[in-house]
Amino acid sequence: MDFTFNLNTKINSEINTEPVNNAVKILERDMKKSFNTAGADGGEIRLFYDASIACEEYKITVDEDIAIAASDDLGFVYALLYISEKYLGIKPFWFWLDQKTDKRGGISIPTGEITSKKPVIRYRGWFFNDEVLINKWTVNGSNEEVWRMGFEALLRCGGNTVIPGTDKQSRKNRKLANGMGLWITHHHAEPLGAEMFSRAYPGVAPNFTESEELFYKLWEDAVKEQSEYKVIWNLCFRGQGDNPFWSSDTSGRFDTEEKRGELISQLIKKQCDIVKKHIKNPVFCTNLYGEIMELYDKGLIKLDDDIIKVKADNGYGKMVTRRRDNHDVRVDAMPVKGGGRQGIYYHVSFYDLQAANHITMLQNYVNFVDRELTGVIENDGTDFWVINCSNVKPHAYYLDAVRKKWFGESISDKSHSMEFAHDYYGDDNAIQKALLEYPEAMIQYGKNDDEHAGEQFYTENVRIIAHSLIRGDRGNVKHLNWIADGDIYAQTEKLNDIVKSGLKKLDDYFNLCNKTSQSLSGEIKSLFDDTILMQSKIHFYCALGMIKFCDAVEKMKNENWKEAFVLLGDSAELYHSANSEMRLSEHGIWKGFYENDCFSDIKHSAYMAEKLMGMVREYGDNARHDKWYRDAVYAEEDKGIFLQLVLDNHMTDRELYKAMKEKQE
Repeated sequence: MDFTFNLNTKINSEINTEPVNNAVKILERDMKKSFNTAGADGGEIRLFYDASIACEEYKITVDEDIAIAASDDLGFVYALLYISEKYLGIKPFWFWLDQKTDKRGGISIPTGEITSKKPVIRYRGWFFNDEVLINKWTVNGSNEEVWRMGFEALLRCGGNTVIPGTDKQSRKNRKLANGMGLWITHHHAEPLGAEMFSRAYPGVAPNFTESEELFYKLWEDAVKEQSEYKVIWNLCFRGQGDNPFWSSDTSGRFDTEEKRGELISQLIKKQCDIVKKHIKNPVFCTNLYGEIMELYDKGLIKLDDDIIKVKADNGYGKMVTRRRDNHDVRVDAMPVKGGGRQGIYYHVSFYDLQAANHITMLQNYVNFVDRELTGVIENDGTDFWVINCSNVKPHAYYLDAVRKKWFGESISDKSHSMEFAHDYYGDDNAIQKALLEYPEAMIQYGKNDDEHAGEQFYTENVRIIAHSLIRGDRGNVKHLNWIADGDIYAQTEKLNDIVKSGLKKLDDYFNLCNKTSQSLSGEIKSLFDDTILMQSKIHFYCALGMIKFCDAVEKMKNENWKEAFVLLGDSAELYHSANSEMRLSEHGIWKGFYENDCFSDIKHSAYMAEKLMGMVREYGDNARHDKWYRDAVYAEEDKGIFLQLVLDNHMTDRELYKAMKEKQE
């Protein structure tokens, strides 16, 4: 007899743990969302322990009742979430993409047996990094609820591991993550998840050789604090931020690569000893990230075989070391076949102050991601995958793609765009096409296949140029040498050429998304407009804003001040438009979601363009600020009459710009 699943179905469990109880509550919540009140008997879902079932796996037997058997918390959690997705239709990103459910009286589930899918990745999860959008945002007045929804989405994707935030957030959210059944691990700059040295000991220079015992105490305290959690202990020694320790060490004792590698090796061994003192059978990992990868590649860092060696992509999905400032050696970071325990730290969101994506989707192809991750699996990098998920919502498309790789599935632009559009937007070919063509529209700024521009390309670099010009610096801007050399004008011209060369593709994509939006209606239109269309607007408006800005700099070079002033105003308006479109997407619970866009910070790019406008006006207008005003406002026959200097209050830069635009039009 088939099982009747409805609002009267009872969930009875002999497993009384926090993660399992939490998963039961999730399923009960989903039942209330999916079912109307029904009079028929709903049977029973029973949970019972079975030691013969492997860790994190489950067996579901459907008869007159449903029996769920597992041997650990995560096995039960995954089983309950499977029932929610399979029979109630609740998708992994239901919360983040506003999935609506139609209520029914109940459903009939055929008898049979279901066993869990086996992942190919042992420890698989997300790093909530650069999470500035969700740090302050609340749902129903609660920021904890935001994180709960993030951890639930991770579990629904089949993840089991999390870095639950950066710095203070990570320590704050550990308890919640542990209570949902997740393994905890740590930022690659936070040894054993300890407090940063400079915060724990303010005023003390973070020099290991001078404060050895303070470092040891900090690490041991961290181990004790987390001793009740499931932890993958991160072994490392970096600086007081996401940078090398020797950049903050003032002792001068680590002036060679050999000395740096020797100290890191020594301290990783010490950290292992501290953990083993308090924890039985600990799991260890170390992140070979950035400069650490370079030292390891040269044989200067020694690691025990039981430590999972975690290599990282460059922030753009390519398994090479990241570019840092103007240093871009692109050391191969692919795991090595037969290289022992290995894993990866992989980005679908990145923040590098140069060209990465933070509030828009990864700008490279799903096919490209599939190729890189398939290479990781083929080279035995299957022990540990942590994906930088940032603030989740803007990155759901690629997070959904990567979770398929956790279970050994192939992904492609064509198949994934079709499946994702079906799951969250309905079977709409136009929406699938908009997803499919997104990476094709992204502007390429370099010769390598990963070097496509995220929105930071259009925001961060403009602010750097504006800052330099306002300070009177006209020579080489060192922060831009990664993309262009020469003086500031040559560097600006190169940036302008890059964006102009790709603008046609962005324009075509923007028009495609607009046309798609016009063909939709109701909730699907709202979702499409707030996600895919909105991201197309960010790219298009910001790219146009950068072009106008760079054109203005060229006019400044030739002292065409009035033309530069208007172009800078045009640039600021475009950045304001991009920011406004982003904020208009904040419906319902999403109110305030993008308010703390302080990384890409589109609004600040507008501010810096306007700030430069003010400087340009001082060069081109006269001391009394009446010349440009007369040109913009006065009739031709009145311009030469000076009986009264001005007839209105002095105009602000923005008011003057608008008057000039009105005259042009």
